[in-house]
Amino acid sequence: MNQTQPLMLRMVYGGSLVTRILIGIVAGALLAMLAPAAAESAGLLGSLFVGALKAVAPVLVFVLVMSSIANHKKGEQTSIKPILYLYLLGTFAAALTAVLLSFAFPTELVLVGHGGDASPPEGIGEVLQTLVFNIVDNPVNALLTGNFIGVLAWAVGLGLAFHHAGDSTKTLLGDLSMGVSAIVKFVIRLAPVGIFGLVANTIASTGFDALWGYAQLLAVLLGAMLIIALVVNPVLVYLKIGRNPYPLVLQCLRESGVTAFFTRSSAANIPVNMELCKKLRLHEDTYSVSIPLGATINMGGAAITITVLTLAAVHTLGIEVDLMTALLLSVVASVSACGASGVAGGSLLLIPLACSLFGIPNEVAMQVVAVGFIIGVLQDSAETGLNSSTDVLFTAAACMADEQKAK
Repeated sequence: MNQTQPLMLRMVYGGSLVTRILIGIVAGALLAMLAPAAAESAGLLGSLFVGALKAVAPVLVFVLVMSSIANHKKGEQTSIKPILYLYLLGTFAAALTAVLLSFAFPTELVLVGHGGDASPPEGIGEVLQTLVFNIVDNPVNALLTGNFIGVLAWAVGLGLAFHHAGDSTKTLLGDLSMGVSAIVKFVIRLAPVGIFGLVANTIASTGFDALWGYAQLLAVLLGAMLIIALVVNPVLVYLKIGRNPYPLVLQCLRESGVTAFFTRSSAANIPVNMELCKKLRLHEDTYSVSIPLGATINMGGAAITITVLTLAAVHTLGIEVDLMTALLLSVVASVSACGASGVAGGSLLLIPLACSLFGIPNEVAMQVVAVGFIIGVLQDSAETGLNSSTDVLFTAAACMADEQKAK
């Protein structure tokens, strides 16, 4: 215990956050290999950390967005519209990249059984209907359940209403925002300890033996995500800001993607992204809206997962796919990904929807979902890391482009 305590203190207080997270990762892996039973117990630290993030994220979004809009001064410009364009374009590019890789490296699955008792949506209409009903959700229920579309809608509505309030009310909202932000900073300081618990428990309880049978499928999935993260996204950012995008890309992957990789939740990573935007000195009126919105609709990683697993099922069943159907799949995967929840495994239940394009029965599609859960140790982590880091990347690119225009 005497040796563990200084290590824990170093992970909380010593050095930069990225360095401390790396210490947590290495320490968790070592504990899992040397003492698996203790590593599984350490998983409590990870669960507490993710729980704290999920608890504070809806409140942070609600208060910060409401305060930002209420205190917005007339004449100040925000960059929400170009960010939305980047979100949609990036998600479609991800789906298209996944289609191309799936055709270049066709993968066949060993279908393993039913995917569980969860009910997937029956069509695009149901996905869009769910999104609309989330907007008009009860605000208390939205906060309790982490419905960020509902939280965002109420925050925007109240922010617009309070925009005409007195200065004392606006000051109160600003102070409330600062108070919630202080709690968030404390939770983020605990990230290395939480990730230590997550890594230790994951390696000790699952290992990676189950993944070897799906090595090619994982290679296609992770390859598509790497191409988006290191090639396509940098190109989109370069076209936006007109200079070398890689310092910004790598910073977003390092400071947002690493944390999201281990929490496996875009929603839980919202506070981390808010802090990174503040560090990058982006416009608060912009990122206070774009980051929670991105955690809901900017789902390039989810589009890749839906596309690759659907086409793997298609190849397994020997179904012929023409170019137009492949393009339609890209559109469907992009729209479906926007309906994926910001929690671990949120994209998998949308696979049956994409499979229905090819006449694949729901029973088979749910077996594909089961495969997704098997490889989820890596797939969902990488997907979330890509999704969440891209939220900050596109927000920063749009803000920087607007700053350049203003000069």
